[in-house]
Amino acid sequence: MKERKTKISKNVRFTIMAVILIAIFCIAITPISLQNDTFYTIRIGEHITQNGIDMQDPFSWHEDLAYTYPHWLYDLITYFIYDAFGLTGIYIATCILSAILGITIYFTNTKIIKNQTFSFFITIGVMYLIRDYIAARAQLVTFILFVLTIFFIEKFLETKKKRYAVGLIIIPILIANLHLAVFPFYFVLYLPYIGEYVIAILAETILYRKIKIRRLKSKIKNATKKLENEEKLKKLQEELQQLEEKVDKIKIKRAKELKNSYKIKINKNDNVKWLILVMLICIFTGLLTPLGDTPYTYLVKTMQGNTTQNINEHLPMTLANDIGIMCTLVIFLAILTFTKAKIRLSDLFMLGGLLYLMLATKRQATMFVLMGAFILNRLVMEIITIYNNKEEREKLLHDMKSSIACLIFSIITLSLSYFMAKDKVKDQYINEADYPVQACNYIIENIDLSKAKFYNEYNYGSYMLYRGIPVFIDSRADLYAPEFSGKEEDIFSDFIDTSNIGTFYEDIMEKYGITHVINYKNSKMNMIITKTQDKKYKELYSDDNFVIYERVTDEVK
Repeated sequence: MKERKTKISKNVRFTIMAVILIAIFCIAITPISLQNDTFYTIRIGEHITQNGIDMQDPFSWHEDLAYTYPHWLYDLITYFIYDAFGLTGIYIATCILSAILGITIYFTNTKIIKNQTFSFFITIGVMYLIRDYIAARAQLVTFILFVLTIFFIEKFLETKKKRYAVGLIIIPILIANLHLAVFPFYFVLYLPYIGEYVIAILAETILYRKIKIRRLKSKIKNATKKLENEEKLKKLQEELQQLEEKVDKIKIKRAKELKNSYKIKINKNDNVKWLILVMLICIFTGLLTPLGDTPYTYLVKTMQGNTTQNINEHLPMTLANDIGIMCTLVIFLAILTFTKAKIRLSDLFMLGGLLYLMLATKRQATMFVLMGAFILNRLVMEIITIYNNKEEREKLLHDMKSSIACLIFSIITLSLSYFMAKDKVKDQYINEADYPVQACNYIIENIDLSKAKFYNEYNYGSYMLYRGIPVFIDSRADLYAPEFSGKEEDIFSDFIDTSNIGTFYEDIMEKYGITHVINYKNSKMNMIITKTQDKKYKELYSDDNFVIYERVTDEVK
């Protein structure tokens, strides 16, 4: 009894330490400088409070652009935080969400895999690998929801308790309102479990023999009805019995083969049938949003356009450029190649599917890391189980929770947290090297915005609309594609062509009636204007990073 209490006490102490250290590390990796999407998020939230969801864009000077409000609820919540606490509130909220994500990963690991120490290490590793995606964006909330999805699926398959099914139904409702762009991905997480179940059924089914059995049964039934001679009936029954015995032997043999498979474990869990029912119910949850059928059409329209081909995070991944992901893949390959550990078929499907998505678009590296964490943890525990007897295993896990071990873990995690945070301490919420803070001050004070049509670049358009300046384009890429905007003009493509000098910039300026231009000083367009001393562009303002021109037209002359 005393030993049991000591064990519980150690578990509780380790859990408290792990939660605190994970929270500290997550806050340390959270950037202080805000990302461009945050700026339009604030303004859209404000617009919704004043005008509701009108499905029209109010921030670009292009007229009558249709807007789908793909994360309206997140925008609204973000604005309420901003309205109450300013940019500091946004930063603190991001820190809290980052910590919640880390803690959720940790507890999901401990509940599914039933170990604390490796769950702690893996959680720190996961948060480190996805640190570049920790930002005040809707995706941070959906990361948490996807981790909870895996928890609910695993626990539902284990226990078939209704509360986990309810959790699975609530999550897609939240996603459809918080970040509907990833609504279809929610259902991808079900597929590995369904795939394993289908394979398990096929492994049990000897199809050609089952067909033969049915034919024999049909013959016996007909022979009985026609009162045919007993000898023929008896012969058919004996043939049926022999065939059924053969089928039983094959099933036993296959069951043994599956149980002692070389590297892949196939488990037939009949609770998957109920999981499929839950998934079918969840498909209709996309209707529980004020956005109509947008959760079902948004991704299709996005894939039809060219925005994903020109935005960095949507481009295919080059493994050589991401050492962390490469190391993760090597760890998986090493475990599966050089150890006796076996991987569940559902886990293999999950890894394979997410690896494909990650290579197709680099932003999916986050999902590969998040979902891969649970698979890696499971493999590590299996290695420990295979190579250590129960007594050795318990001693190892017990020693890793000792006071000395906890002290070492704390020192390492706190040191890493300090290293991650020290360069960010002096950062500002708005980085003036990335966003035209002073240039916008000049515009607001000196230019009549009711008459101006600014040409600006993609990366800081959101900051300009945050300051109340109508923009040519901003980081809501879908808004400016004809698949969404309802316009014939492909504004996004025109911007890409202009910024890459694929089209002569003056042609685009003429097409849209541009009156003013704000550029990065080191942009291609500005270098050409400067080098050629283009007389059509009169410099009004310049600082270390940005320049503003008035476009001189014949009418002005």
